[in-house]
Amino acid sequence: MQYSIVHYQEVKRNPDFRYEPEFFLPKYLEQEKNLLKVGTVLLKECATFSNGRAFDSQEFNTEGDIHIAKIGDVTQKRDYQQWELISKNHFNSLKAHYLAHNDILMTLTGDPPDVGKVQLLYEPPENKLSWNQRVALLRLKQQEHISSSEYLFAALSSKYCRDHIERWAKGIRQRNVGNPAVLNMAIPILCRIQNHITNIIHSSFSLLKTSKQIYVQAQALLLSELGLTDWQPQHWLTFVKNYSDTQQAERIDAEYYQPKYEEIEETIKTYANGYAFIRDEFRQNKSTFKIDDEKLYHYVEIGSVNVTNGEIIANEVLGEDLPANAKRVLKKGDVIISKVRTYRGAITIVDENGYVGSGAFCVLEENGCINKETLLAFLHSNPLLVWSLKPNTGTSYPVIVDDDILNLPIPILPEEIQIQIQEKIVESFNLQKQSSHLLECAKRAVEIAIEQDEQTAIDYLEEKLRS
Repeated sequence: MQYSIVHYQEVKRNPDFRYEPEFFLPKYLEQEKNLLKVGTVLLKECATFSNGRAFDSQEFNTEGDIHIAKIGDVTQKRDYQQWELISKNHFNSLKAHYLAHNDILMTLTGDPPDVGKVQLLYEPPENKLSWNQRVALLRLKQQEHISSSEYLFAALSSKYCRDHIERWAKGIRQRNVGNPAVLNMAIPILCRIQNHITNIIHSSFSLLKTSKQIYVQAQALLLSELGLTDWQPQHWLTFVKNYSDTQQAERIDAEYYQPKYEEIEETIKTYANGYAFIRDEFRQNKSTFKIDDEKLYHYVEIGSVNVTNGEIIANEVLGEDLPANAKRVLKKGDVIISKVRTYRGAITIVDENGYVGSGAFCVLEENGCINKETLLAFLHSNPLLVWSLKPNTGTSYPVIVDDDILNLPIPILPEEIQIQIQEKIVESFNLQKQSSHLLECAKRAVEIAIEQDEQTAIDYLEEKLRS
């Protein structure tokens, strides 16, 4: 049993007069004591704070001028390419503002433990990004305490700042934190370690950039081999189809018969080295599991997959809180393919055992002469993301079914090209893991510096960099 002894005067001192037991959990009181041992500065003294605009939900689409960061984009640290778009006119009508290099985004609303999560923007495009309501922008001020946005990001990612937000957030299922609680958060100064943290985060983003470049090279190899390097979709306003075609496909919507889809399929089927159907080269994994209400699961849903680099950011969810759609046991090496909003490209290779996945994924495993990395590069290429719109049903929430994926023709690339693609995809994923590892080390170093001392934290970072 946990308990805390707190003086009534201390309860009265907090501005919200919070007296519920959870507010005074022992871990929160212990963290307060630890922070008192090091120098701190209030967040409002070292950073500006701006709430996002309330963009009209009907204005969001897949085509537009400005990418908008929503809560889920921040919690899952999605690249801006995954953010939904709005028009420049709507952006201007709300007098919204752009995001810039080294800006930090923070969620103000979310299910536990998502409230208060942060994302650092690194070298984003100019005048192309903004942020939605219930997402806050933190921008470093010119002052003497905190030397870089990178260090501030690491401190905000640490358990001390994350738990501060969770402590002050209100609500049960969905948590909300007010601006005063964020602005009055204590940020550890830790002068000696700030430059070390800044450098390691620079290294992390450099690795991530290289990872993306190598992934693009793998896709370029595939598209070059298929003669689709410069392919761009052409939307035809008029074309002719036979009635027998509609009978065979059991579809009468014009989009299904767009010539651009036939062009992609014809390119694959006329490939000199031959083709097969995905169902012939890959086995479908339909493994299910029985939920243990008291077990903690690592749950992978569509939003858990970073479409740019394939990183999986699984949610830790108790069995009793798992959604009804949590159906699949995912194994290391499985290829998971989103059947919802496929054009976004939520497709990746599972990097380790222990995940459970949404039923909204088609899950495949190697079973033929085409390796999983080639399948990933193939399905994630621009022509195939465009093609995925052909079989979908629905409008704002388009979906496809397993058979649409299994019956797709795939080119049988020569083994030497497959190996090149495989090597680049593996290298890209390894660099991405290294990048994530460095960010985790930076966060942990802040915690070590608070709990022990800065030299111990510096030694920790140097050891991790050597290993």
